[in-house]
Amino acid sequence: MYERMLDKKNKPTDAQVEAYMGAEAAERLRKFESYLQSNYDLAREMRFPYGNSYGWGYKYSHKSAHLCDVFFEDGAFTVMLQVGKAKAVEEVMTELSPMAQELWAERHPCGTGGGWIHYQVLDDSAVSDVCKFVYARKKPNIRGRA
Repeated sequence: MYERMLDKKNKPTDAQVEAYMGAEAAERLRKFESYLQSNYDLAREMRFPYGNSYGWGYKYSHKSAHLCDVFFEDGAFTVMLQVGKAKAVEEVMTELSPMAQELWAERHPCGTGGGWIHYQVLDDSAVSDVCKFVYARKKPNIRGRA
């Protein structure tokens, strides 16, 4: 379950991504992307980064700042992002679900108490959580909050 798109030789179309993820996961990805578009000067790039086990995904950026990567899965998607300072996440911690708080507690450390997380989005509350993590990573230019 939750296999990724690992055929590096065949770059998928947006329609193939949606069919692969399924209707529910594709709708969650649209909600996440809508939040990003509403709050950032968003650029999206389809790529196959970080080696063969990650697979195809979108890189989302605000101007020159990398916000996060989303990797497509059968029935889901995973958001991978880095927050450099723990203080930024502490500002939204009470708004995060217990699952998100646990992911943060178990993050791969980097920066000033910050770290990397991989958040597999399986339901609507996870969409809200990943929006809050992106907010903690990079405050929007446009006034907005997850």
